[in-house]
Amino acid sequence: MKKETRPVPEPAVLVVERVQTGIRLEKRMLKVLKGVAEYLDISLGDLLEGIVLHAFDNKPPFSKEVLERIAQLKDVYGLDYGSEMSHRLTESSETESRRSVKRR
Repeated sequence: MKKETRPVPEPAVLVVERVQTGIRLEKRMLKVLKGVAEYLDISLGDLLEGIVLHAFDNKPPFSKEVLERIAQLKDVYGLDYGSEMSHRLTESSETESRRSVKRR
């Protein structure tokens, strides 16, 4: 006989500890992310947490309506690449030069 399993109810809230981080993102991608966060009326950090949690569960993070807004924002900010460029982005020589000057 198969044992019946019941779904575990999710807590209404989860208390977490957040930390400040210094991540670097491609400029146009960041502009689109900020635009999406503004559109959804949430912080950039909340948006990123939501995207990551959905990715970890292999679920799409956005509705059709939000995907349409993302397409508009990508057009506005010139974000002309997609996931096919994952792990293939590299710094421009100008950006690398500025970074090395700041390190000195």
